Amino acid sequence: MSSEECIDFFFKPESIALIGASPNPEKLSHTILESLRKMKFKGKIYPVNPGYREIEGLKCYSTPGEIENKIDIAIFAVPAKAVLEVLRGHVENIKGAIIVSSGFRETGLGGKKMEDELKALLKEKGIRAMGPNCLGIYDTVSNVDTFFIEREKIERPVRDGVSVLTQSGSFAAMIMDELANEGAGIARVVSYGNKVDVDESDCLEFLARDEATKAVALYIESVANGRRFLEVASSCAKKKPIVALKVGKREPGARAASSHTGAISGMYEAYEAAFRKTGIIEAASYEELKDACKVLNRYSPVEGKRVLIITDGGGIGISIADACEEAGLRVPELSETAVKKLKEKLPAFASVRNPVDLTGSVRNEHYVAALQETPAEEYDLAIVSLLWGPPLLTGGVAGKIRDFADSCGKPILISSPGGKFSRELASAFTKTGMPVFFTPESAVRAAAVLCGGKK
Repeated sequence: MSSEECIDFFFKPESIALIGASPNPEKLSHTILESLRKMKFKGKIYPVNPGYREIEGLKCYSTPGEIENKIDIAIFAVPAKAVLEVLRGHVENIKGAIIVSSGFRETGLGGKKMEDELKALLKEKGIRAMGPNCLGIYDTVSNVDTFFIEREKIERPVRDGVSVLTQSGSFAAMIMDELANEGAGIARVVSYGNKVDVDESDCLEFLARDEATKAVALYIESVANGRRFLEVASSCAKKKPIVALKVGKREPGARAASSHTGAISGMYEAYEAAFRKTGIIEAASYEELKDACKVLNRYSPVEGKRVLIITDGGGIGISIADACEEAGLRVPELSETAVKKLKEKLPAFASVRNPVDLTGSVRNEHYVAALQETPAEEYDLAIVSLLWGPPLLTGGVAGKIRDFADSCGKPILISSPGGKFSRELASAFTKTGMPVFFTPESAVRAAAVLCGGKK
């Protein structure tokens, strides 16, 4: 791979210039500066704005050319026309640009002409670029956060193993906020907008080599270079799971994608075939992609489709079983040997078929016994559902189930429906690094993602 093709510096920057920096809290650039500081970015930050000598205690430069050192990332937070003006000047010290500015191809013919000029300028100056019309990078590995939405409005997830690639900035913000709210983390999030240069194939190529990334979630409006995408995605999918959501599948969505990032979405059937060919797991919906992020932070895909269900509520157990069957998973009858062992270890009130129903008289140790006594060769993964009403069930069950999950080598998915009290108790699981799903359906969607990973 040539140095022009390599985009590693976006994910390991030592210096960031903020073009359009401002002390005004109403400006996007001010939020970006705050975000970088709250992330404790360890490299150099250079504010650039001819109107100021200093911003927030940092020396301010009139142009990027005034900065004597090399700039790994220049964040452009200025109007579209100003982006072009800056790039026409002395910018030889800039390696990469994140252009958050909108007003390009997505706005129509005039914007398209400006984007064509932008593309030509970037090529002429030898600058790799993400955007325009994007949020850029949120990175828990290198502590970069170019998102111009305050943390009070969009919560930032902690560090974990899944990286998210998306054309849509609003999608990036939404999934980050929801994952953080549900106690799940992320490795890197990249929002690349109109893709004037860097696209999903470039990012996949980097993530395939990236040790911090265990799995990739992909939100696609369009892919420009289909052949390259097939090649890069196939290579990445051999090393780590990729889950993709294709939007703009039907005509109204395709129209919206065009006005959103100027994307031409193309025939959905072609994407479907490409996903099958490359080994990408296709997510049917946003919810499924989010569930995939949560489950792939901890578990790798499994070979079979057999699900063991353990619950303390009969109705929930039945609805999980139904959802499994609809998702193409199997809820097999347990063998007579398994039933006999379970009957010996569980109280008489428990139902020891699959689903195993521990009822409202459950204690913490009954969940562990149900997992330990079911022979491992009879299931590929387990969904453990906890309703927190039973008086003898406590948050202490989380550590016990986690210990079993660590030792058994099979995915154990936690389903914990309910409101505030249930969420508080369920956080005992998220603190141990186990993914928690708040509806029976989301637990099953996550199970289907793991089972869909079979090549």
